Amino acid sequence: MTNHEKFELVEKFIIENQAAHYRLAYSYVKNKENALDIVQEAIVKALQSIDRLDETKYLKTWFYRILVNTSIDFIRKHQRVTIVDNDVLDGYLTQTEDEQMDMDLLDVLDDLTTYEKSIIFLRFFEDMKIEEVANILGENVNTTKTKLYRTLKKLRFEIGEEYRL
Repeated sequence: MTNHEKFELVEKFIIENQAAHYRLAYSYVKNKENALDIVQEAIVKALQSIDRLDETKYLKTWFYRILVNTSIDFIRKHQRVTIVDNDVLDGYLTQTEDEQMDMDLLDVLDDLTTYEKSIIFLRFFEDMKIEEVANILGENVNTTKTKLYRTLKKLRFEIGEEYRL
């Protein structure tokens, strides 16, 4: 496959999945503008390294790895700066019991390490198979499973037994 054909395939994939890419970036930074910047930077990186995409069947994994790494790099560079969207601030106003439980879960998710967040978001929010998550994170499947179960146990403990995941 030529680089031009790969470029067209990547372009189609990015356009078709733009909402999922934004959602994943947003899950890391909790800010609309920063999430959009991350997605844009990931797209540029992907297009610049298109020749490294050896097998197109791994396109999704390849791009998500770029997106996750770009998100993590952004967090490292901007660790001390926290910008919060108005939508997030509105979430702290008077809430129903279900909304409060959702906020508790979001608070606990924010306390996870970047790696733990990656596992949870990719597996449950992006509905990826454990093998895909392992490939994106560059881990062995069994290691990823172990870390996923450890993270879920941590979440259950933090949230409390009354809220079952």
